[in-house]
Amino acid sequence: MSRAEDDASWGRSVLEACRRIENAESTPTLGDLAAGLGVDGSTLQRQFRKRLGVSPRGYAQALRLDRLARGLAGSDNALASLLQAGFDSPSSGYAAARAALGTTPGKLRGALTLQTWLGLSELGWMLMAATERGICWLAFGDEPERLLEELQAAFPRAEVQPGETRLRTWFEQVREFILLPEAALDLPLDIRGTAFQAGVWEALREIPLGETRSYSEVARTLETPNAARAVASACARNKIALLIPCHRVVAVDGGLAGYRWGIERKAELLRREGRI
Repeated sequence: MSRAEDDASWGRSVLEACRRIENAESTPTLGDLAAGLGVDGSTLQRQFRKRLGVSPRGYAQALRLDRLARGLAGSDNALASLLQAGFDSPSSGYAAARAALGTTPGKLRGALTLQTWLGLSELGWMLMAATERGICWLAFGDEPERLLEELQAAFPRAEVQPGETRLRTWFEQVREFILLPEAALDLPLDIRGTAFQAGVWEALREIPLGETRSYSEVARTLETPNAARAVASACARNKIALLIPCHRVVAVDGGLAGYRWGIERKAELLRREGRI
């Protein structure tokens, strides 16, 4: 059954295709994905690329590389990690790792500590990381390798581990929110920053869904009316997108100003929340 390309239900279909790729032991073919969803294969391919910027096959490859990198963190056996990541053979895994990550699987091993989950959303690639206390990182980008590099740079001494069920559940909640922002997200966070930054970030979490505040208004909320620039700086240093909704802070004239993950994503988030 084919559907019009602008049908809103395609967002759901593409999200379900992502889940099927993520849960499959081996990469499903485009035909299998389309048949399972009851849609046309070529249209699914177009919609997947249009909405997420990559083909279903490319997404599956990126997920295998992510599993490989995380699996090697706690393993002394590169061969076993390659096969557990879903590669058909050691040679294909080595070739993919060298091409995408610039090194061989054996050299990816190291001491790492955060749990991570990587996947596609309606805003592009999304990387979540959490400590035992809660989510400490949520970022968007166009390239999964770049997102992982940024995480490692932000937490250079961290120990990275495959995400548990709780992290997958949180990831799905955020992905659903992006698709249909119907309620505020209330997930456990591990907020790390200066006292002032933490105060700003907590104030941002008080901004209701569908509303915005100017930097000056946030500063006044904190009883520091002359600290608008400091508020803007704290927003720019926010490491947890959406859950600390710095996208809801705008210039005094209503302009979108800056956004760590791209002004286009900020505009799209506010559009989806019904603000612009």
